[in-house]
Amino acid sequence: MTDPLQRPLTLPNGSILRNRIAKSAMSEALGTPDNRPTSALYPLYRRWSEGGCGLLITGNVMIDRRALGEPNNVALEDDSDLAMFQAWAESATSAGNACWMQLNHPGKQAPKGLNQETVAPSAVGFGAELARFFDTPRALSEEEIWDLIARFGRAAALCQRAGFTGVQIHAAHGYLISQFLSARHNLRQDAWGGDAERRRRFVLEVYAAIRAAVGADFPIGIKLNSADFQKGGVSEEEASALMRSLDAAGIDLIEISGGTYEAPAMSTGISLSASSREREAYFLSFAEKVRHEVNVPLMVTGGFRTRQGMVAALNSAALDLIGVARPLAIEPDFPRRILAGEPPRQQTPSRISTGIGAIDRMALMEVAWYGRQLRRMGQGREPRPRESALTSLAMTLLESGWHTFRSRRVRA
Repeated sequence: MTDPLQRPLTLPNGSILRNRIAKSAMSEALGTPDNRPTSALYPLYRRWSEGGCGLLITGNVMIDRRALGEPNNVALEDDSDLAMFQAWAESATSAGNACWMQLNHPGKQAPKGLNQETVAPSAVGFGAELARFFDTPRALSEEEIWDLIARFGRAAALCQRAGFTGVQIHAAHGYLISQFLSARHNLRQDAWGGDAERRRRFVLEVYAAIRAAVGADFPIGIKLNSADFQKGGVSEEEASALMRSLDAAGIDLIEISGGTYEAPAMSTGISLSASSREREAYFLSFAEKVRHEVNVPLMVTGGFRTRQGMVAALNSAALDLIGVARPLAIEPDFPRRILAGEPPRQQTPSRISTGIGAIDRMALMEVAWYGRQLRRMGQGREPRPRESALTSLAMTLLESGWHTFRSRRVRA
């Protein structure tokens, strides 16, 4: 019997992924202070390309230099850095795998002091615990909304020219598109909000702009929350309705995740049932429900650690692609070992904990710790799986402050 993990996957547009393991996006923050790619991306992605995945999805590339999610994000607005992006794409596909660029806008989810201002669907700030880290945003105008939609399309066309083999729209984890979808963050009463259908309009327009820019043969995926795990946020019913709309529009792959920085299920499994954690796939139950409502291939990310768990999920027919992220930050050839039936060399930490409650309750520390592992590989060094969370926190705060200062100075 054919190994389910080794089976190729044919997408709706005819593109073929060589196996069923995909690297989900992790933010590398390996751009320059003015948000251009750096050569550190090449060795990192070459290692992942050689690591065995059928598909790599990059960390978020921002569509607007004025709106960064963190210092040293890469931004893609024009063709001035096309040669650097081409070298990145070449490294990322060197072993014959696919590599898609993830496109993103942070909305209000940008640290204080990083951008000149933050914008969002509505002028709604975060709750008290996060308010110290994020400014209250300004509500976008109609003209600005259409400009952002056009930027997504332009960035996707440039990505295609650079040699990436697809794009993924980041519509999860509390960033701008996720904010538009949420009644908690989108209080508009115009064509972009007021009910679930109008809140879906922004992401559907983004998809339409990208499809018009890249054509029918270029894969477009999207990362969506199964739910926000917040009162007043996106519900499973709303997520299902959006997936039906995207399926009808012709999307090629839907990656299912969940949570936001305020409720970080995507990082820790918090708010998930014990059975979900035991099955490894945090969001498999939702995939099982929506599988009967859409035909588009589904990718589930969050919690997979063993070959047994991956094979069981694929055999359930609830999903088509296994999304893995954190194991690849500490063991870049993790997929190749899984495909060969070998156990991982490293055990992925169940949670990165500093002992500081306000920090540990958010996803920020998790993102920072794993980001440091990626930057080590970008420097040609090995990951440090046992690095102390407190050491990582101290170094991240130091580096973040310096990088924020440099970023603001460059863009002043």
